[in-house]
Amino acid sequence: MEKIRVCVNDLMQKNYVYYLTEPVGENFHPEFKPELTPQEMLELGVFGGKYLTDCTGEFPKEWFANARLCHERHLPEYNFFGVNASKPLSYWREKGWIYSDDPRGWFQWYCRYYMGRRCPDDQRQIKRWKAMVRHIAQIRHNCPEGVLTCRRKQRQALLHWAYDSRKI
Repeated sequence: MEKIRVCVNDLMQKNYVYYLTEPVGENFHPEFKPELTPQEMLELGVFGGKYLTDCTGEFPKEWFANARLCHERHLPEYNFFGVNASKPLSYWREKGWIYSDDPRGWFQWYCRYYMGRRCPDDQRQIKRWKAMVRHIAQIRHNCPEGVLTCRRKQRQALLHWAYDSRKI
């Protein structure tokens, strides 16, 4: 595949350039097996609808056609499970979890990875994604199978990390 240059100009990045080196949705690290695509996540409702609202030019238009977004503010009712399962970006910055090339965090990294970007932060982000399985174990241990009203906050958090918690 020929490298494709992407130049980002949004509210959080100006003239940031990266390259797509893999086909869209393919050639993921063998340990990284997300259950949801970025488009599916946006359509289900994640991050209170206040995510990537100024980045629609960077990603495919179809990702946003049926996305549950709110340009003004974070609305928990826009989330699939109707609860707030997010920490503010300031919290993630304080913890040192934000990679400079992806100032919005994990989901921005995942969107770019899904599109075909590979970067030095991939291993760390995949390790963080894998650590979310602890929430799957807690839901399986504490909830009857298929009861989506049980542990809604944990289920929503899993959706934020591309795990399809509707299937647990």
